[in-house]
Amino acid sequence: MLPVEPAAMTPAVDPVGFARLYGEPLMRMPTDLYIPPDALEIFLEAFEGPLDLLLYLIRKQNFNILDIPMAQVTLQYLKYVDQIRVHNLELAAEYLLMAAMLIEIKSRMLLPSTRCDIEDDIGDPRAELVRRLLDYEQIKLAAYDLNALPQLERDFLRPAIFIEQSLTPTWPDVEPADLQAAWLDVLKRAKLTQHHRISRQELSVREHMTGILRRLQTARFVEFADLFDPAGGVPIVVVNFVALLELAKETLIEITQAEPFAPIYVRLAYSPA
Repeated sequence: MLPVEPAAMTPAVDPVGFARLYGEPLMRMPTDLYIPPDALEIFLEAFEGPLDLLLYLIRKQNFNILDIPMAQVTLQYLKYVDQIRVHNLELAAEYLLMAAMLIEIKSRMLLPSTRCDIEDDIGDPRAELVRRLLDYEQIKLAAYDLNALPQLERDFLRPAIFIEQSLTPTWPDVEPADLQAAWLDVLKRAKLTQHHRISRQELSVREHMTGILRRLQTARFVEFADLFDPAGGVPIVVVNFVALLELAKETLIEITQAEPFAPIYVRLAYSPA
């Protein structure tokens, strides 16, 4: 694979080491030891795509991302792509697409500007690529910031404590106010379940007949309306009327009226002894 400088190497994904030095795994980055450029091998799987590789090349050489030297970047990128094609042809497919784009931008920059291009004001051919690189870098930095946040089961664990419950029952503390509230709740529910009971009133027609006869014995004539007491309620008025009808049926009383709409009078049908 293509050798690179150790100072600009990105974090590797190999759990054994960051890189290999003459076939031996390198467990940590060297600080003051000079390593020849052809001695350090970087893992291409560390790059997350063509934009990641292109951004790495630009930052490694300290290029201005707004003024990318397309010739140098394209040459280095193609060298990386050639190494990828040797080891993993399927992985190289998406990198080849970016290589084609770089070659196109480089060729457009080499061609002289025509009058049509000046009139159309096409602009810098690198503008779209720069925009994509800036967006990608911003997202990558945000991903690093999110990854730095503490994560459950990676940076810390949630403690789980097993507490054995005692076999002795524990009763809650009850205050007098709690008993009072419970009693008021029982009374409230009792009022909601009350039943309305109707008792039957025993009324005797014979008794009312006797009462009417006793009243008529003390008066010669009694007006019909005076024989009823509305204060006694509808049942008593009805029974009293039935008693009057029974007395008239048995010819014990006489009901008379002098003319239409005149008062109605009731008297005994016989003279008392």
